[in-house]
Amino acid sequence: MPVGITWWGHATCTVEDSGVRLLTDPLFGRRLAHLRRRRGAVPPPEAAVADAVLVSHLHADHLHLPSLARLATGTRLLLPRNARRAVPGLARLVRERGLSVTELAPGDAAAVGGVRVRAVSARHDGRRLPFGPQRSPALGFVVEGSARTYFAGDTGLFEGMAAEVGPVDVALLPVGGWGPYLGPGHLDARGAAGALAELAPAAAVPVHYGTFWPVGMDAVRPHEFHAPGAEFVRHAGRLAPGVAVHRLDQGEGVVTG
Repeated sequence: MPVGITWWGHATCTVEDSGVRLLTDPLFGRRLAHLRRRRGAVPPPEAAVADAVLVSHLHADHLHLPSLARLATGTRLLLPRNARRAVPGLARLVRERGLSVTELAPGDAAAVGGVRVRAVSARHDGRRLPFGPQRSPALGFVVEGSARTYFAGDTGLFEGMAAEVGPVDVALLPVGGWGPYLGPGHLDARGAAGALAELAPAAAVPVHYGTFWPVGMDAVRPHEFHAPGAEFVRHAGRLAPGVAVHRLDQGEGVVTG
């Protein structure tokens, strides 16, 4: 059965499988703190339509309260464990918008319609910066329906990743970020291609690049903004030649399977 993937920019995707519509890490604004949207239009209202929203970790570019406020009443949120306790304003937003919440840790799973969503580990600082300490894990998610789709969230490559994630048909992998330097707990284009070689899905879509960039840094290593998608395709062709890589523009979709 086919699975539909639409990339709205940054780590925000719609995954459609078995009649279920899932939204990942919604970020719908033009600007977030010192970041501004440099490529792609702000996603249209229909991008916020989902049966459930998967939030990988608590950083503001992944758990973005104004974007969650655009969800329809009753939309279900799958959040890292202790998220409501760790994020000021989240509990109030959930109450005011009538959202449903399920909190997960690695190894937990939740049913959404005819699909099963399984939380897996991610190697990333999951805190709500600048607040601490770390109370919630960073997560990836495996959507198990007619196909198995892995949304990695934000993560570095770690030992045992492929074994924990398990066999998947589609991988949505972060290949960049929002600044000219990536620290620990991230995948760049080459690292993401290495992860792809270990995961060995049939298809992949690069995400988390080429959308937001710090204000005033237009001239600072601009290739770090533009290049990760194409670099991922190049490295994947060498390290995982059997995987069909779909490099999408913001707002573009693909049907796999």
